[in-house]
Order: sequence, then C-alpha cells, then structure tokens
Amino acid sequence: MEHLKSYIGEHKTRFINELFDLLRIPSVSADPAFSQDVLNTADAVKEALDKAGCDTVEICETPGYPIVYGEKIIDKNLPTVLVYGHYDVQPPDPLDLWESGPFEPVIKTTEEHPEGAIFARGACDDKGQMYMHVKALEFMTATNQLPCNVKFMIEGEEEVGSESLGWFVERNQEKLANDVILISDTGMIAKDVPSITTGLRGLSYVEVEVQGPNRDLHSGLYGGAVANPINILTKMIASLHDENNHITIPGFYDKVQDLSTDEREEMAKAPYSEDAYKKAIGINEVYGEKGYSTNERSSIRPTLDVNGIWGGYTGEGAKTVIASKAYAKISMRLVPNQDWKEITELFKNHFESIAPAGVTVKVKPHHGGNGYVTPIDGVEYQAASKAYEESFGVEPIPQRSGGSIPIVSLFEKELKSKTILMGFGLNSDAIHSPNEHFGVYNYIKGIETIPLFYKYFTEMS
Repeated sequence: MEHLKSYIGEHKTRFINELFDLLRIPSVSADPAFSQDVLNTADAVKEALDKAGCDTVEICETPGYPIVYGEKIIDKNLPTVLVYGHYDVQPPDPLDLWESGPFEPVIKTTEEHPEGAIFARGACDDKGQMYMHVKALEFMTATNQLPCNVKFMIEGEEEVGSESLGWFVERNQEKLANDVILISDTGMIAKDVPSITTGLRGLSYVEVEVQGPNRDLHSGLYGGAVANPINILTKMIASLHDENNHITIPGFYDKVQDLSTDEREEMAKAPYSEDAYKKAIGINEVYGEKGYSTNERSSIRPTLDVNGIWGGYTGEGAKTVIASKAYAKISMRLVPNQDWKEITELFKNHFESIAPAGVTVKVKPHHGGNGYVTPIDGVEYQAASKAYEESFGVEPIPQRSGGSIPIVSLFEKELKSKTILMGFGLNSDAIHSPNEHFGVYNYIKGIETIPLFYKYFTEMS
C-alpha cells in the first residue's frame, strides 16, 4: 500500500493522543458506579468511527451496554471484513499497586519497551488494540486505498461475559454479514517474533458460597465445636487438584482432545526461555499439570483456578470470629470440545457432593464460552500471515492462546464465518493487572499491519 508508513509517521503523535483521550474514560463494565463512563466511551468510539471514514455509525441499544456499529460499503461485490473489539475495561483494583493513575495514561520505558509503553487500564485490553483498527480505516479512507467493505462491532460487556452481544448478533445477522471477522484482543510472542493466535480456550466462571452457622461466632466459645466455613472451603478447593495437578472433577477430561506428537513438536518451536519467563513474573519455579510444558499448560490444557477468596474479618487488627459464610470465585479455562455449560454443571454437582455435614453450599454460574481453533490453511490465515511478513519482515508463528474470547465460537455459529486473531500485545503487558501497558511500537505496528491484511484478503478471496 502506498504511503502507509509515511502517513502513520506523520500522524503518530495524534494517534497516541487520541488513544490517551479514550483511556481517560473509566469504562469499567463490572461496576455499576462507572455506568455513565461506559456509555460515554461508546459515544467516543462512535465519534472516532465517524471521523475515520465510516459512512454509517450508530449506537445500538441492547439489554445491557450498547454496541457501536459502523460500516463503509464501497462495493457489495467485494469481500466484507467485520472488525470486533470492546470498549469496556477490567476494574483497576488494587489501586495501590499502580505506579501511575490507571486512568491517567502516561508513556514510560520498560525492559520490553525501551521506546516507551502506554500505561493505563485498557491500554492493551482492548482500547489500544481496538483503536488500531479505527486508525487503519482512517489511513485507507484518507488515501483512497480501502480495498473492500468494512464493518465494526464494538461492544461494552466483554469483560463481564458479553451477554448482550449474543442477543445482538442473533437479531442482526443480515446487518453483520461478512466474509471474515477480524479481532485484535490477543498477543504475539515478542516484538521481533510476530505470531497469529490460532486457538482460544473456553471459559466457565462460577462463584461458590459455603455457609455454616447462622451468624459469625466467637472463636473461643465455638471453635472446635462447629464447622468453620473458611476452613471447609479451603479444603474443598484443595481437593479439586490431585498430586499431579490433575483436576479431580469426574468427567472433566472426557471430551479433551490430546494433540498429536507432531502438533506438540510444532508448538515447541516457538522461542521460549524458562529463565526469562520466571524472571518476568517473579517466581523461582514453574508449576502445573504433570507431563506438559509451560507453554502447553497455558494453552492446550484445561485449568481450574481460584480468582478470589474471602470471608470473616479482614480489617486491621484482630477479631476472633468463626465466619458464618465463606466465598470464592473460580474460573476454569477449557479446550476445544469441552462445552462450558456442561463443565459448569459437572463442577456444581461435584462441589456440592464433597461438602461435609455442618455446612451448605451454593454454586452460582456467572458466564462462559467455548474454545475455538482457526485453521491455518484458510484464506484468512494466509492473508494475515502475508500482512505480518510484509510489516515485520519475518513470517509469523501460529500459536494457541491460553486466554478466552467466548463470543468467537458464537460468531461462527451465528454468522457462519471464520475469525482471524491478529493481536499485537505482549504477555508482559500486565493486562487485567495493575500497571497494564501497551508498547508504542506495538500500537503503531498494528496500525501498519492491519491495512495489509485488507489488501491480501481481498486479493486472495
């Protein structure tokens, strides 16, 4: 494409400043206190798509937060790319661990990003990566180089399960008709080792409650005589893994498909340093299911993790009580063929069955989705591969991700089209954590690579 790098270089500062404006809006979908901020972010995305060159942009109401839809149709005989992203972000907590304000974006250098990284909640997940597509469209319309049709569907509930998105997709199949779905909500191996995500894990997210006595009790008067819900909950959770870190829920692995030796050998070709991995997250040893490598454990194997646990007194000083209730939030990452609703039911039945006398257990499902695999012999993958190769100068590596984007499997079911996952973040970017950031290099490189995908996908379709 002509003038691609020069256009980006000329407007780089503006591209960064515009992203800063978006990052300043605290669009936390999980907390109702931020509901107006989420709505304000939808308005900001609509305005950005308008300015970037969409002919039609609308805010589509849903039972939850709205979806921003935009399109530019240049010729109905040409292919159509549907871009998906989300404008909501994770809660910033714990705030005291942020080195700068989570909604006060700044650029700081890091070991992985010596040229600078944008620090803010949502910088990488997903405002920064979503906004790359807006700026890529701007380049293609401003220079009259848009080779095909484009549609945008940007939602505000991805971080809380995308419930309204399913509702919207089912009711707007004609509006959303496309030849490929393009998403940047994943990452790549390294700045000099581009990769294309070819698989996502599914997800089942539940909350559990263990109740003992009808009120908090004095631990001296009642200790040792009644079941302590916190003690019981921790024992129940500990029993969910055996000595080999294998999940003990009956039927959990029944539909797990093991990869062939050849496939595992291909995965092992990806650059990886265990010492660098441990250093990056401050651990002295890796840990996980016996018989699998670190990369396999975090991508092709299912997992069960406690995401939060609480109960009793956690304030300053001492308060000697036996809590009436104890709680935990638990997520299970699933691999293709595992159905998240079935796994949720297996978990519920098992967790309730292992509760001892003296307590009652409640399991509350939150949300989930199934895993997804993208074939690497399709036009979608080949076009993305050529785009990365031209932009980065090296051929990208196909890589399965340990993360989940539950709606990807829904897209294929409802819209009958494949999804290509072109992510530009790094594992070190601290998404979902304090000090989330996104390299300036990665942000700009994404804007440079995306138009090339449009070019090659149109030529190859």
